[in-house]
This record gives sequence, structure tokens and C-alpha cells, in this order.
Amino acid sequence: MRKYHGAFIKNEDEISRIREADRLTANILDAIGDIVKPGLKTRQINELAMDMCRDYKVKPAFLGYGGYPYAVCTSVNEAVVHGFPSERELLEGDIVSVDMGVIFDGFVGDSARTFPVGQVSEKARHLMRITEESLYVGIEQARDGHDVHAIGAAIEAYVRANGLHVVKQYVGHGVGKSMHESPAVPNFKTNKKGLILKNGMTIAIEPMVTIGCPDVYLLPDGWTAVTTDHSWSAHFEHSIAITPKGPQILSISDRGLNRHTIAPEG
Repeated sequence: MRKYHGAFIKNEDEISRIREADRLTANILDAIGDIVKPGLKTRQINELAMDMCRDYKVKPAFLGYGGYPYAVCTSVNEAVVHGFPSERELLEGDIVSVDMGVIFDGFVGDSARTFPVGQVSEKARHLMRITEESLYVGIEQARDGHDVHAIGAAIEAYVRANGLHVVKQYVGHGVGKSMHESPAVPNFKTNKKGLILKNGMTIAIEPMVTIGCPDVYLLPDGWTAVTTDHSWSAHFEHSIAITPKGPQILSISDRGLNRHTIAPEG
């Protein structure tokens, strides 16, 4: 790796190791999606993730990071990010955002998805669909020579055009040997110039979108971020490599790159 204005440019071998970390992360998210249903306790999501990390012989990237006590974040309904797995049972119509990462051969993979629990409302479907679509809108801007802030401007414009709101307290980030590297990758428009993206950079893009007020507060656990008006939130994330051929999504499972929300409205 070589340093570039605080960020790191990776070579092909380093990107391949990040890709493998992301593949395993995406496989775990696939398996989690398979078990999400009414009556599932969110701690069972964490248990599955831990079991699969043991099977893959990798370390869960979140466990112990900054003192975080679990392998995954499970954020239900109005929880935006960093929700603790617990004895809480998922209910029909809930949505649950699951953020997951692993460390493979010294490099981190990081990805997140929001899953429906049984049949969900049209509002929840719309929220999930637009959030996931906004991620791909942002990915399109992740190109050599682009300002990193172009990603967030594109995401916010798409989200607002569809009647929803972007959370601004949390942003995406560079990813590599550390889970949070430079540059910060906002999901919203800023009036500042950001870092110019270069081939070989790897970043995690992760829009967090709400139906109502995008402001959040922390629960007493010091981690779980909840919307101030308790409106629901969705979260999708991919790790991306900047390449001469354009943005390359690294967090692809063995099942391939498929959209993970339920069918569009209508």
C-alpha cells in the first residue's frame, strides 16, 4: 500500500484479500437473510455470524472494535445503526438492518443489508428499495478522478427525490487493513471539496435513510442510534474498489450480486 493524502492505494494482491474478506461477509449476510422471520431473536443473528466466522476461520471485524461487544449490528425499525443483538424477537412487518464485517489475512470486509420480516408495509418496502437503489447511484460516482463528495451528493439527490431523508451523523469510509480508513464518504451533499478518488482506493459506501426526521440519538447502551421521531430507517452498504474500468463491488457472495430487497411496490 502507498499513502495518498491520508488514504491508502492498494495493489492487486491487497485488493484480492479485501475481496475475499468481503465475499465471506456477503456469504454470512446471505445466510442471515435466510433465517430472518417472525419470532427470530436478534441474538440468533449474532450466533449464526459467530458460527460462520469459526467455520471460515476468520475474525469478526466488529467484535471488540472500539469496545463493541458483538459480531454484528442488528438495528430494528427506528434503529439506524449499531443496534445490539438481544433477546428481542422480530415481529411480522418489522425490518432489521444487519451490518457485518470480517478480517481475512489482515484485511477487512464490510457490508450491510436491511431485511424484511415476513410481509412488510408499502412504506417499509419503499424505504428499503430506495435506500438500496441509492447505494448503487452512489457507487456509480466512485470513479478515478471524481471528488469523493460526488457520491453523497448523488445519494442524497436520489433519496430526496423519492420523499425520504438521509442520516447525516454517520458516513461511509475507506476500508483496508483497518475498518475505518480515510477518506470519509458522506451520504449527503456538502459544500466542501473532498478527496479526489484514485485507482486502487477501497471504500465502503453505506447510505442510511429514514422515512421521517433523519436526526438520531443514542440509547443508554451508548451504541444504538435511533431516530428522534422513531420513524423507520434502512441501511445498505457495499465495499468498493476504484479501478480503471470503473467501480468494482467487492462484497459479492457466492450467490452473486443480487438486489436484496423484496419486489418493488405494485
